[in-house]
Amino acid sequence: MGFFSVLREQLRKLRRLGQPYFLPYKSTNAFLFLLLVVAMLEIVVGVTLLFLTGSVIVFEILSPTLNDRFLPGVADQAVRLWASPVGPAIAVLTVMSLGLFATVRSQLARGRWLPWIMMVLNTVLILVINGVNVGISYVARDVDNSLVSYDRVSFWKIVTVYGFCLIIALPIRGIQSYLVPKIGLLWREWLSHRILTRYLSNRAYYLLNTNDELLTDIDNPDQRISEDIRAFTGISLSLMTESVSAVLTFCSFIFVLWSINQALAFLLMSYAVFGTILIMGASRKLVILNYQQLRLEADFRYGLIHIRDNAESIAFYRGEQQEAREAERRLDNAVCNYENLIIWEALLTMIQRSYEYFSRFLPWLVIAPLYFNRQVDFGVFGQSAIAFSQVLYSVSFVVNNVDRLSAFSASITRLEGFQKRLDEISRESESSKTLQLKHEPEVPKQTPNWIFLDETDLTPPNSDRLLIKRLSLFSGMGRRILVVGASGSGKTSFLRMVSGLWQPAAGEIQRPKRSSLLFIPQKPYMLLGTLREQLCYPLQTSKFSNEQLRAVLQNVRLSDLIDRYPNLDTTQDWPRLLSLGEQQRLAFGRLLLHSPEFVILDEVTSALDIDTERHLYEILTQRDMMIISVGHRPTLAAYHDTVLEIQGGGPWRLRSADRYYASGDYKLHQDDIKIIG
Repeated sequence: MGFFSVLREQLRKLRRLGQPYFLPYKSTNAFLFLLLVVAMLEIVVGVTLLFLTGSVIVFEILSPTLNDRFLPGVADQAVRLWASPVGPAIAVLTVMSLGLFATVRSQLARGRWLPWIMMVLNTVLILVINGVNVGISYVARDVDNSLVSYDRVSFWKIVTVYGFCLIIALPIRGIQSYLVPKIGLLWREWLSHRILTRYLSNRAYYLLNTNDELLTDIDNPDQRISEDIRAFTGISLSLMTESVSAVLTFCSFIFVLWSINQALAFLLMSYAVFGTILIMGASRKLVILNYQQLRLEADFRYGLIHIRDNAESIAFYRGEQQEAREAERRLDNAVCNYENLIIWEALLTMIQRSYEYFSRFLPWLVIAPLYFNRQVDFGVFGQSAIAFSQVLYSVSFVVNNVDRLSAFSASITRLEGFQKRLDEISRESESSKTLQLKHEPEVPKQTPNWIFLDETDLTPPNSDRLLIKRLSLFSGMGRRILVVGASGSGKTSFLRMVSGLWQPAAGEIQRPKRSSLLFIPQKPYMLLGTLREQLCYPLQTSKFSNEQLRAVLQNVRLSDLIDRYPNLDTTQDWPRLLSLGEQQRLAFGRLLLHSPEFVILDEVTSALDIDTERHLYEILTQRDMMIISVGHRPTLAAYHDTVLEIQGGGPWRLRSADRYYASGDYKLHQDDIKIIG
């Protein structure tokens, strides 16, 4: 892929990420957005020019000497501008630009006016700063000339003008330092909320399967949401502000150079174009290395988080050496890539410094012959050096920011790829819902109050490995099914299909509404929060009183937890603090509070003693609910009326619990009993 193809693709990704905050993406196209950006710049230039002209007129009326002292020649330039066709053309374009924003005002609703207004203000400040810088270049020339001619009066007069420029410039720089990060913060908040909403919708966080690198190229979504969004919004605005400043700086100082010497202006342009092409060609490798570095650093950080989250298990196994090898492997990958990165950065830095240092000689080579021939005064040296450096900086913007641009390009690729995958999941979900509605009869069906499978085939997502073939099963209220089978036969996969996490490869499945079904895994989910939130999750804590919560804890035999933490709003590291058995009992308490009609349990008593298991299942059997359990203990058959035996590879068998227990088949699976303490 050529350079321009890569650039066009990156700009397309940048638009997909950046435009929606400023203008709804689906309601318009890229040309309108770019036209609005140009219109914004035109409004800034037109309004600033009108304001400057008005100020000059006011100063001329109030004090003619004031213009001669602080704005020499500006009044004459303003008169010539408005007398020429340029002035009226700018006025007409400004009115047209304001009209363009007026026509799209409905699309800029819901807070989108704020970033545009802040960007306009920032652009005005950039324009004012450039005007001040141009004035300072003339001040510097006059200072040098006054020093050479020993003109003390002129020197202090010019220094006074310079002090006036500083008084104007310093507050503007301070406002800019606040305004740009503030826009970035608002943009980050909006984009983070947008991507988080999509990430947690349609079970995208689950479908991405981020821990399986073979099934997805979306690695480390946590880093993409937290770090990549922060870097993208911050660097985008910084680069945009600097690029606008570079364009305005070029337009301002190129006229200064042109007025000094045309050859100097042509020499600068040729030199800058050559240096830009050279460094951009050498920097392509940096984009790849920066992208890889972001991924490898995230992998290393994830490995350390994994050690922290599983510290107790590692300590029991004494697996420190194995964990150290894995962490060092991830670190070595990051270090090796970073070593290549710093080599290329050093090479580019050497080219950049050579490019910068040599550029200082160019004005001398051009201006010195003119000075020796007495065609220019001595102050032109200082003015040309200032103007040359400013124009060179503006045209060398890419060269000076190649490392930031390469890192920025990598973050665009990662973040846009993440957003694109989330959009695909959203479209697939909408398409599935639309397809389902098309096949439904005109009279909408009532949500089933049962679980019904009709000759369903089950295979893992993105796999053709058959686990269950043509399974037919009906389970209504009050029915209790025990799912058994050898390890790896597909028991938990069956529960995923029943719960709606997986879809059958063939056949039909009907489920109750999600709010009436609760799934509890073998290792219950423990959120980061209080004890109250643990029990109520995912419902609102306001639905239950303290008395209800304490009664439930006592009912699941966690009275000691009440004694240890009488305040239910206590926040602890619960996964580390509670044993697996306590976590499973807490999950049963969560189940009792929810009181769902359908319960799916995946070896939820594997870490409990037989007596506690009997106590908890007796509580469930006293309630009118449907239960599907996975388990290996033969004692579980007493709390179920049906046994579904999954034999692996497709075959299955459905029998009553009494016949299953009487046949002695449960002994075949006793080797798979898991005792987890």
